[in-house]
Amino acid sequence: IDELDLIWHMDDEDRTIVAIEETNWLFQFDDELPLSLNSSIFIPRHKIHRVIKGTENLKLKITKHID
Repeated sequence: IDELDLIWHMDDEDRTIVAIEETNWLFQFDDELPLSLNSSIFIPRHKIHRVIKGTENLKLKITKHID
């Protein structure tokens, strides 16, 4: 994976993400503790966040919520 994909960023639309397979990767909102990607996570638009790399491959389902 390109390390630039793992930096702090924000998106222009609301999204929901969930891992397709069990994983040890983590998700983190700015100023919050990391969360497991094994549960569904709703990401509000323009909220700063990042993904923290685990030891295996990561497969995500990403749903964009467009108004």
